[in-house]
Amino acid sequence: MKLHDTIGYKIITEWLSSKGLRAFEFQEETWQHLINKQNGLVNAPTGCGKTFSVFLGALIQFINQHEKNYQTQSKNGLQLLWITPLRALAKDIGRAMNEVIAELGMSWEVGIRNGDTPISERQRQKSKMPEVLIITPESLHLLLAQKNYPASFTSLKIIAVDEWHELLGSKRGVQVELAISRLAGISQKSIQVWGISATIGNLEQAKEVLIAPLACEGIIVKAKLNKKTEVESIFPDEIENYPWAGHLGLKLIDKVIPIIEKSRTTLVFINTRGMSETWYRSILNAAPSLAGAIALHHGSIEQELRIWVEESLHSGKLKAVVCTASLDLGVDFRPVETVIQVGSPKGVARFLQRAGRSGHQPDSVSKIYFLPTHSLELVEAAALKEAIEESFIESREPMILCFDVLIQYLCTLAISDGFKPEDILPEIRSTFCYSDITDHEWQEIIHFITEGGAALAQYDEFRKVEVINGFLRITSRRIAMRHRMHIGTIVSESMLKVKFFSGGFIGVIEEWFISRLEPGDVFTLAGRNLELVSVKDMTALVRKSNSKKSIVPSWQGGRMPLSANLGKKLREKLNQAFDDSYVLVPEDGIVLNKPKSYVPADIELRVLQPLFQLQENLSRVPRADELLIEQIETKDGFHLFVYPFEGRLVHEAMAAIMAFRISRITPITFSFAMNDYGFELLSDQPIPVDDTNVYDLFSPDHLIEDIQRSANSTEMAKRKFRDIAVIGGLIFQGYPGEYKKARHLQSSASLLFKVFSEYDPRNLLLRQAYREVLDQQMEEVRLRNMLERIQRSKIVINFPGTLTPFCFPLKVDSMRENLSSEKLEDRVKRMQEHLAGGNRGRSK
Repeated sequence: MKLHDTIGYKIITEWLSSKGLRAFEFQEETWQHLINKQNGLVNAPTGCGKTFSVFLGALIQFINQHEKNYQTQSKNGLQLLWITPLRALAKDIGRAMNEVIAELGMSWEVGIRNGDTPISERQRQKSKMPEVLIITPESLHLLLAQKNYPASFTSLKIIAVDEWHELLGSKRGVQVELAISRLAGISQKSIQVWGISATIGNLEQAKEVLIAPLACEGIIVKAKLNKKTEVESIFPDEIENYPWAGHLGLKLIDKVIPIIEKSRTTLVFINTRGMSETWYRSILNAAPSLAGAIALHHGSIEQELRIWVEESLHSGKLKAVVCTASLDLGVDFRPVETVIQVGSPKGVARFLQRAGRSGHQPDSVSKIYFLPTHSLELVEAAALKEAIEESFIESREPMILCFDVLIQYLCTLAISDGFKPEDILPEIRSTFCYSDITDHEWQEIIHFITEGGAALAQYDEFRKVEVINGFLRITSRRIAMRHRMHIGTIVSESMLKVKFFSGGFIGVIEEWFISRLEPGDVFTLAGRNLELVSVKDMTALVRKSNSKKSIVPSWQGGRMPLSANLGKKLREKLNQAFDDSYVLVPEDGIVLNKPKSYVPADIELRVLQPLFQLQENLSRVPRADELLIEQIETKDGFHLFVYPFEGRLVHEAMAAIMAFRISRITPITFSFAMNDYGFELLSDQPIPVDDTNVYDLFSPDHLIEDIQRSANSTEMAKRKFRDIAVIGGLIFQGYPGEYKKARHLQSSASLLFKVFSEYDPRNLLLRQAYREVLDQQMEEVRLRNMLERIQRSKIVINFPGTLTPFCFPLKVDSMRENLSSEKLEDRVKRMQEHLAGGNRGRSK
């Protein structure tokens, strides 16, 4: 059937024309594939109509099937299931869909199903499904936990997975894979599945993972739109005086205020929630006239306030919003004109996603300002520009064999109608994640959920699932209720609600942070200064405070590591900082290396020339085919600084491996520090690293064995096992309002970890914990690739007489543990003044 000949196409194009719009080529291509009953993935930049490519296609399909009564045809059952990763997206997508349906005069209903949906609305949906249901992966699994759930999906035609690039490579993505496999099974593979994705590096694989349960080839529809992204760096007036480390970028706040004032609406993206609180207060202090026109948005702020911020952005009431990743994804804030990124986003895809919040139309330019939090971050700005120009976007690697998610899923099915293992296994094997599950592993999982497995068989509480007439079912109401309460794969730190003593909910904060405070201490949340009154159950009771000083909370896991793509571009940019033609100039008996006249193409590199010159005088700016190592002695001891530019996770693992390998040469103890650029080993005795052994120290040989010996992988696996045990239902996190401390969960997990290690060492969940440590925490593949690259590179070992601009941030990170932020800032300033002043013009 040709799209242009259909009544549905004519009606939709007429509606678009009435609004002065016309469909893009990629949208029409998607509509054609939809009416041809194809499956696939739509790939287009943010703000280019990806949502309408699938949603309007579903309407065209329905109109074609009901040509004469498409407007009056109601109570059609679920037609389109729209899976979205964020609750914040649901309301905005629903609003846009409802506008279209109303203007077309159709009788479709749009429903939303997530953790915020009232019970009354859920009951209404149960008795009468809307035609469109916008849902999160967790809530979809909760639907699968209802009795007679297949009846809700009998009329389903299309599953759309929004922002698939965000879900891929996470356990929430695995939840989506499993749900699609079940719905495909119910429909005997007659449903259609379409992913909607911004650009990622492995589009073909992303499509393959999504539609694997349908056992079809599928199609990628790419938008051929030249969406321009304009990046402008914000520079300090004097780069020599701009902090090299230990800094939040606040010294450039006076350059941010004019950008906000001249724009209709600005999003100020901050990488962490704690830092966003500081920036929000600092902007208000610097520009009190913005009071009432600026707001704060992050995941720990109370939901009603977040919704108000989103609505106010949509209507244009707010001039600026300081936000975190909570506003990364595709909410259509039409008035947003400008985006400011404070600090490196650590990845090309994330930066493009945030840039796309501005110029949210296909023909508009997305303008984003890059504000460095320290000098060297300007190199990342230059690297980001080049990566965007070359479309050098990160891949999202899909997860495989997540046994904890599979155990949770099987218990979900056992709560509802039950399942036969022989029937459900082919569906599970149809997914990308579990395509390689062996018969033995499957039997282990069934044994685990029915008997507790080899180690826990004697404990009744782990025998959750019963075999009844060949069906596996959970019959205990208590077990069923506990399971429903904890369906999901996001395992965060234990959270406390924050409420005013007089009433009123403000947000949530991590238990570990509150546990450090005493009553009377003042902290900041949602832009307010709050005095802690008391902690009762899972609630921190507070009152407003007028104190000028407050503690800014920090949330665990806030720091994102540098991506491999951005690290590669960063090394290339450093290569361009200097050329390699040198002249030797005698000066007071000292040999000084000075580059000939050379002007880098990037403005960021030109601005940084004084800092690069100082680094080159004291040590070296590493070229792309070099690894720089600096050995420096200070009053603190002997420092070894190494600069692979591979991200903090890889550097953390490499520091431990190198310390272990050095200790085999000579007995020596170390402390380490690491950042995204490199790592430091510090010892009280000289560190034996030289030209004779350095390549062996960075060898990829025996890597796994050395990781296991050096990095205390057992302790890391223990921490990872806690999350796996929660997802797999081994640990109950408690009922709402029940005060169950995080350390109690950890001790429960540690006990189970010990039991499995002793009595069931081949346990699937135990093996998964070690595998996740290697793959995620240590990025073993990236670590190995780095070592192989170093083997092909020239290793340069220098012995500067003092700290250098490159090692300075590492030194500051190692001091951070023992100093308050004010003392740290003072100390950093003094150290930098000493280095920049005392070493200008010196050489090796």
